[in-house]
Amino acid sequence: MSYHQFQSPNAGPFGSFEVFHVEAWETQSTDFSPGWYWHACFPGCLPDGEPCGPFDSEAEALADAQSMEG
Repeated sequence: MSYHQFQSPNAGPFGSFEVFHVEAWETQSTDFSPGWYWHACFPGCLPDGEPCGPFDSEAEALADAQSMEG
């Protein structure tokens, strides 16, 4: 699990998001598929919306989140 800040070319950093992995065994009681996800979230706070994913790698999840910036 890792936190990152969204970056705007015009406004600088704003908000943050978390990248995390869901294991196959964790999906038994959820609607998630195994893989990497990201969601808008400040450290220590509840997520702001549903997670995006699954992605095959952390790098793909991070790239997708960064494509939402600015």
